[in-house]
Amino acid sequence: MKRILSIMCLLACALTLPARAAELSLSCPSALLMEKETGEVLYAVGEHEPREPASVTKIMTVLLTMEAIDSGALSYDDAVSPSAHAASMGGSQIWLKEGEQMSVRELLKAVCVVSGNDAAVALGEKLAGSEDAFVERMNKRAGELGMNDTHFVNCTGLPAAGHVTSAYDIALMSRELILNHPDVRQFTTIWMDSLRGGSSMLVNTNKLIRFYDGATGLKTGSTGTAKYCLSATAERDGMELIAVVLKGNSSDERFADARTLLDYGFANYTLLHIVPETALAPIPVTLGEREAVQPVLTGERALLLDKSRAASLTQSVTLPESVPAPVQEGDTLGSLRLLDGEGNTVGELPILAGESVGHVTYAQMLRRVLRLALCAE
Repeated sequence: MKRILSIMCLLACALTLPARAAELSLSCPSALLMEKETGEVLYAVGEHEPREPASVTKIMTVLLTMEAIDSGALSYDDAVSPSAHAASMGGSQIWLKEGEQMSVRELLKAVCVVSGNDAAVALGEKLAGSEDAFVERMNKRAGELGMNDTHFVNCTGLPAAGHVTSAYDIALMSRELILNHPDVRQFTTIWMDSLRGGSSMLVNTNKLIRFYDGATGLKTGSTGTAKYCLSATAERDGMELIAVVLKGNSSDERFADARTLLDYGFANYTLLHIVPETALAPIPVTLGEREAVQPVLTGERALLLDKSRAASLTQSVTLPESVPAPVQEGDTLGSLRLLDGEGNTVGELPILAGESVGHVTYAQMLRRVLRLALCAE
């Protein structure tokens, strides 16, 4: 059943999206545009080239922190006392002092808004005991997410031999963060804020937060060798996109490339959450312990469509008149197809069994026969 479901989902993706997006005018050598909910790649160039990510690295630092918070292992209000190592970080920083206490919430704000290297290391130390141990967790999580182009050496993105990733991998970890930990928006959408009772001002390094309609994050980065990097997220009309730019020539070109990617995505695609036009009626089960099984639409109901094909859509449901027992919850029973105005299929979703129905037993069958006989009298 899982194999059938996977094939149907792949078929749906093939039907809804063009095989290759139009060429875009970008200045960076590596870029990728991904839709958050489906994970579909809408545009890519040099997406698997190994690149230094600079502070875009901190997306993984934030992801592991948010996972710990959402699992209950860590609290926003937990106090953190940075080590001498954390306080010694160069580059972007909030000038932490060894032993100075800050909350997890304040450190997350510092990482997301001003890319504080000292704040990132302090969070890593809080979670794993040391930066080295935290980096081990980062690489382990990267492997779990399928980030096969990635190897982290630190949790900040400061230049280090062998510290590389790719535009595709950055999109993967960005998606994991914003899809499963939406509370991170309270930090990534801040334009200006402060720490230490207002004495330390913060201004977001991501200018899109102020100047791009629908911007939701996510993380900038730049070093002399990585040049200008960015993972930019934005949401419009219920669709959130992730635009990754690596090795831009300047800060302005980095943001311009991200705008080009996001504008392309919002102009050409739409995300539909499919609901059956009419209720799905129960399907009789032959020789089942119950008379019928309730069909349900797959939980993955989002379809990403080219806007040109999304107008005047109709639905076509295919279900059998009956199914033989036994039926397992999640078995594929049929499909729901989306048709455009010309009757062409633009998307297809599987319809599944919403419950398990076992095979009728001899005793149950005997009771049914007796009941029918009594009713006949």
